[in-house]
Amino acid sequence: MSDLYWLTNEQMAKLAPFFPRSHGKPRVDDRRVLSGIIFINRNGLRWRDAPEAYGPHKTLYSRWKRWSEKGIFARMMVGLAAEHGEEKTVMIDATYLKAHRTATSLAAKKGGVVA
Repeated sequence: MSDLYWLTNEQMAKLAPFFPRSHGKPRVDDRRVLSGIIFINRNGLRWRDAPEAYGPHKTLYSRWKRWSEKGIFARMMVGLAAEHGEEKTVMIDATYLKAHRTATSLAAKKGGVVA
């Protein structure tokens, strides 16, 4: 598959200071596992649907779960955001939901509380 996502050497160098130290048995390739985690999250897939190039889905999930509980990913995001140096952040939500025209009067018709 050519549409797989792989972290570059430059990206790995920026992320490496945030990795926890390995105790005892060495970890599986960080680039492969992190690329797989990003691929799964970006595409909204189940862990079981991870392409084989990223390794066993159990490894991807257990690394994601362990590092999430320890706050590793949160520290990565804070550290990378601090490097960028923006003082002010603007976010835009482009969510668009279309409600049925009777949605606002539904509570009144069903005997619900009217605000």
